[in-house]
Amino acid sequence: MRQPEFPVRGSDTAHAFGWGVLVASSLIVAILVGSRGLKDFDPALVSYAGASVFAAFGIGYRYSMWLRRPPTRMYWYRGWQLFLQPRKLPGNILHLGRIFWNNIFLQRFIEKRSRIRWTAHWFLAWGCLLAAAVTFPLSFGWVRFETARDNQEIYNAFMFGIPVGSFHLGTVVAELTFNILDIAALMVLIGVFFAFWRRGRDRDARSVQQFSNDLLPLILLFAISITGLFLTASTHLMHGLLYVFLSQLHAITVIFTLLYLPFGKFFHIFQRPAQLGVDFYKKAGAEEEQASCVRCGEAYGSRMQMEDLKAVQAAIGVRYQMADGTHYQDVCPACRRKNLALAQDGLWKSLGKDVRGMGKEL
Repeated sequence: MRQPEFPVRGSDTAHAFGWGVLVASSLIVAILVGSRGLKDFDPALVSYAGASVFAAFGIGYRYSMWLRRPPTRMYWYRGWQLFLQPRKLPGNILHLGRIFWNNIFLQRFIEKRSRIRWTAHWFLAWGCLLAAAVTFPLSFGWVRFETARDNQEIYNAFMFGIPVGSFHLGTVVAELTFNILDIAALMVLIGVFFAFWRRGRDRDARSVQQFSNDLLPLILLFAISITGLFLTASTHLMHGLLYVFLSQLHAITVIFTLLYLPFGKFFHIFQRPAQLGVDFYKKAGAEEEQASCVRCGEAYGSRMQMEDLKAVQAAIGVRYQMADGTHYQDVCPACRRKNLALAQDGLWKSLGKDVRGMGKEL
């Protein structure tokens, strides 16, 4: 199968900057078009939109840099190549649905590690996605609500300026619509609680965790969720007490998180869907020709993977070509360990001869 072309080193920054500008510009255009030339855009939310544009630039920049790495580029290219094979496309679509259900929705790959870890991750992931699905369209002016002109008890919903439905106040639909962000915040808080509980009890987690990469994201999610719930409490329980201060505090936590989004652990939100292609890679490798060791003749992996690995190593400047024309990757792991043991044994024997020779001279 055809292999991807690896980029020339030194052009990464300029290429990634261009993609960052393109993604940020696309979001600005989407805001303008979706809000009908800013007619439906709320000026009070301009800070959220500005932070989102910056985050879009950072995501586009870093994602481009990630795809420029030879290993990632190979997996990305090969995943699409294998998925889009015409004769296998219908089955691949069904398989994609299964792995999306298991790996993205149910997140069973985390459940295998720990039930507590899975609980924390599931509530965090879906709480954040639910909040994002509501917050971003509202902030960009894509979705808006207004009371009906002839009945103040009815709310009309608009998407991109097009009426999409209406509901009466006091109904289940109204309560869910107005409190969906509170539900998302509670889900996130449950996830944060389990995450901190696991990190406080698990010695392995404590030994490798870092503040910026492991604790700061949880603190930010906690701050966003708790300040959002305080806004609801101020509105319904405290007659608007401290609402202005709480709204500004909530805005600061959200904006800081958006600015942090492309550069911290949250970036894996955008990486995870791309990793679904690895499953197709493994599946194709198991079904296709296997590579046989040049030393013992035993099969030890897919031929496609070995050839791709050689190409990636050459792209990063690692040369494992041996003097007899064979490649180190053509040797199975078991034989590599045997060769290493034989080489070490030869060195010890050579060292022993030198030591004995030095003793005779003395």
